[in-house]
Formats: sequence, structure tokens, C-alpha cells
Amino acid sequence: MPPPAAILFACNFNSVRSPMAAALMKLTYGDRIYVDSCGLSPAEGVDPFVAAVMGELGADVAQHDAKSFDDLEDGSFDLVVALTPEAQARALELARGKAMEVEYWPTPDPTQTTGSRETVLGAYRAAREALRERILRRFGRPSTFAG
Repeated sequence: MPPPAAILFACNFNSVRSPMAAALMKLTYGDRIYVDSCGLSPAEGVDPFVAAVMGELGADVAQHDAKSFDDLEDGSFDLVVALTPEAQARALELARGKAMEVEYWPTPDPTQTTGSRETVLGAYRAAREALRERILRRFGRPSTFAG
């Protein structure tokens, strides 16, 4: 099944999981798919650990501007992927009466990890890799022009 034309990733604060997922989609599929992210109560910018682990893949998310569902310029998404139960509830409200699919991908919150910097980075990497694997399973590996 081909990927949707427009995808929204949603979580609680739009500073960790949803910007990570959106950046992974953009890294994997480029601009073939419109991707955005939002949260229920946006935080100020992206979490510094997200910037670090996404930077390891070459994604610069430092300029991410966290936003809420209400801040979205356009609610015309083919798919909303909720990464928390709270975001799923809000996504279902957004999709009511629209031709919009909602999926729930439970994603652990790496901000709850304590310990050394390396331990915390490990939790963020684990969340990143879980999202990357889920994205590839759901949307498939990107094809190239060379085949």
C-alpha cells in the first residue's frame, strides 16, 4: 500500500516523540510525503537529547517549532499517528467527520529515564529506533530511481 500524501505525528508536548517521528519520515522519504507534528501542550522547542540523537543520523531538528493541534495551518491529513493515549483521543476528535485515518503507536517516553548522560541518550536512541522500525514496517522501504 502506498504511503499517505500527508501525515501528522502527535504526542503530548511536541518536543520528543512526534518531532523525532516527523524527522525520521523526512529523512527516509524526503519531500514525497507532507509531514508535520504537533502536541497537546507544546513545550518550548525540541528536547536537547532529541537534537543529539537525531543529529547522529544527520537530521537537524534544533529549529523545531513546537505547536499544538490548534496551531496547525491545515487539518487535511490522510493519516494521524498518535504516539500517546492522550494524543490519540485528540486525533480522533480531529478526524471526526473527515476522511482521515488515525493510528496509535504506543511509544515509551524517554524523558522518564534517569541516570548518566549515556543512559539517557540510550533511552532516546531506543525510542528513535523503535519509531524508525515502525515507520519502515508501516510505509515500506523507500524506492530509488535506480530500482
